[in-house]
Amino acid sequence: MKKIAKVIFTIIAALIGAGFASGQEINKFFYVYGLNGIAGLFVCSILLVFIIYKTFNILRSENISNYKDFVHSIVGTKSKKKYLNVSFVLNTIVNLFLMITFFIMLAGFGAYFSQELGINNYIGSAILSVICFITFMTNINGVVKISSILIPILIFFIILIGIMNINTIGVENIINHLEKSKNNWLLSSVLYCSYNSILLIPMLVPLKKYVIKKKENFLVAVISGTIIFVLSVSIFLLLAKSQIDINIIEMPVLYVIGQYYSQFKVIYAFIILCSIYTTAVSIGISFLENVTISQKSYIIISALICIVGFIVSGFGFSNWVALVYPIFGYLGLLQIGAIFAKR
Repeated sequence: MKKIAKVIFTIIAALIGAGFASGQEINKFFYVYGLNGIAGLFVCSILLVFIIYKTFNILRSENISNYKDFVHSIVGTKSKKKYLNVSFVLNTIVNLFLMITFFIMLAGFGAYFSQELGINNYIGSAILSVICFITFMTNINGVVKISSILIPILIFFIILIGIMNINTIGVENIINHLEKSKNNWLLSSVLYCSYNSILLIPMLVPLKKYVIKKKENFLVAVISGTIIFVLSVSIFLLLAKSQIDINIIEMPVLYVIGQYYSQFKVIYAFIILCSIYTTAVSIGISFLENVTISQKSYIIISALICIVGFIVSGFGFSNWVALVYPIFGYLGLLQIGAIFAKR
C-alpha cells in the first residue's frame, strides 16, 4: 500500500503546479463557466481516471519501459518511418511544453512577489531563475524529497480550507453566486485534461514497476481522479467567495485566503512558492535531459532557458496560462486519441 500511495502522490504532483494551486487554471478552464464548470471538473476527473488506467494497462501488458516504446505501441503502425514521424511530433510537443511550463513557473514566482509584496515581478522571476540554474548545476535529490513532503501538505490544506469554506459560504449561496454561462465548458474540460496528460503520461512509465496488478492499476486511477476532483472543487468554491473580479488577480486563491482565512495565508504561500520551485526544477531537468547531448550543451541550454524564462516572465503569469495551455490542450488530443484508440 505504501508503494501505491507513492504512485498516487507522484501523479497528483504532476497535476498540481503553480497554475492549479494559485487558482489560475481552475479559473480559466472551469470557474468562468459558472455551475457548468463543476460539471466540467467531473468530466475532466473521469477522463483522467480512464487515461491513467489505460496507460498503465498498456505499459504492463506490453512490458513497456520507456516513453518512445509507449508511443510506438499507441501509434500501432508497422511502418518504421511513420512511427518515427509520430514519435518525433509527440516528443517535440512534450519538450516544448516542458520548456514553456518552466517559463510559466518563473512567471508564477514573479507574480507572487508582485501581488503579495508589491515588488516588481521581474525580481521574483530573477531570483527563481538563479536558484534553478544553481540547482541544475548541483544535485536535485533533495528537491525530489521536498516535493514528496509538500504535496500531501498542500492536499491537506486545500481540503481543510475547502471544508471551512463550504461551512461559511453555504451551498445555497454558492448556487446563487454562480450563473450558468457559455456553452463550451465541455471542450474546456477536455483541453485541461489533455494538456495535463502531456506531462503526466511520460511520468507514468517509470511508475509502472509499482503498479503490478490490474486491481492496483484501477485503485491508483480512481483514487488519483477522486483527489483531483475534490481539490479542484475546493479551489473552485474558494474562487466563488471572492467579491471582486478575480480575472485581474494573478493568484486568486492566495487573495481569497488572505481575505477570509488569513491564519493560513503564510503557510499556503510558502507551500505554493516551494511547489513552484520544485516543479520548475523537475520540469527543467526533464527538458535538459531530453535535449542535451553533452555536459557542455547541458550548461549552455540551462543558462539559456533561465535567461529566456526571466525575460518572457514579463508577459504575465495569468496571460501565459490563458494563452499557452489551451494550445497544448489541442496538441495533447493527438496522444489521448491514440491511447483511447488502442485496442
